[in-house]
Amino acid sequence: QVFEVNFAPSNLDVLTSPATPDAMQRLTKTMLAALAGAASANEVSPIGKVMQLISDLQTKVISEGGAAQKAYEEYSEWCEDRARELGHEIKTGSAEVESLQASIAQSTSSVAEQTAKIEDLAGDIATDEADLKAATEIRDKERADFSAEESELVETISMLDRATGILEREMAKGSASMLQVKNAQSVAAALAAMVQASMMSSADAHRLTALVQSGQTSDDADAEPGAPAAAVYESQSGNIVETLKDIMEKAETQLDEARKKETANLQNFEMLKQSISDEIKFANKDMGASKKTLAQASEAK
Repeated sequence: QVFEVNFAPSNLDVLTSPATPDAMQRLTKTMLAALAGAASANEVSPIGKVMQLISDLQTKVISEGGAAQKAYEEYSEWCEDRARELGHEIKTGSAEVESLQASIAQSTSSVAEQTAKIEDLAGDIATDEADLKAATEIRDKERADFSAEESELVETISMLDRATGILEREMAKGSASMLQVKNAQSVAAALAAMVQASMMSSADAHRLTALVQSGQTSDDADAEPGAPAAAVYESQSGNIVETLKDIMEKAETQLDEARKKETANLQNFEMLKQSISDEIKFANKDMGASKKTLAQASEAK
C-alpha cells in the first residue's frame, strides 16, 4: 500500500523559508505528522527510512544554518572593525590635510619673503660692487697723479741739488765764469751764464728758470705795487745759490706732503675696500642661505 504525504502550500512555505531553528522545527513537525499518519495505517520499512532521511536532513540544515550564522556574525564584526578603521583613517587624513594646508601656506609665505630678501641682497651687492669700482677708479687716478708729481719733484730736487753743487764748487774756485754768474742781474741771466760756461745743460737751465719764476710769482702776488719783477732774485736771497736752495727746500716740502697725502689716500682706500668687500661677502653668504631656504620652501609647497 502506498501512502501519500500532502505538501500543502502552507507546508511548502515552511520548506522554502530561511534555514533557521524555528523553520526547521516547523518543517520537522509537518513531515513527522504526515508520516505518522501513514505509519499508523501500515508500518513498513520504507517509512522508517524516510523518517531517517528527514532527520539527517534536519541535522544537516541546522548545521549549515549555524555555519552561515557564524559566517554572518564574523562578517558583521569585520564590517564594524573596518568601519572603525575607516573612521580613524578619515579623521587622521583630515588632520593631515589641515597640517599640509598650513605647511603650504607657511611655505608660500616663506617663498615670498625669501624672494624679496634675495632681490634686496642682489641690489645691495650691485651697489657695493659699483661703489668699489668707483673707489678703485678714483684710487687709480690718485696713484697716477702722485706718481707723476713725485717723479717730477724728485727730478727737480735732483736738478736743483746738482746746480747748487756746481755753483758752490765754481764759486770756491773763483773762476772767471763765476764772475759772469755773480754779475748777472736775474736768474735767467745767471743760468744762461752757467750754460755758456758748460756748468749745466740748456734744458736744465730752462726748467730751473721756469721753476724759479713760478715760485717767485706766487710770492710776488702779495707784494706791494712797485716791487721788483719776478725775474730779479736778489730781493730774497741775495744770490742765486740761496735762491736755488730755497726752491729746493720748497720742493722737498712739497714732495714730503705729497707722499704723506698718498699714504693717507692709500690707507683710506684700503679701509673702504675692506669694508665694501666684507659687505659683499656677507651679502653673498646671506643670499646663498636665502636661496637654499627658497628652494626648500618651493619644494615643500
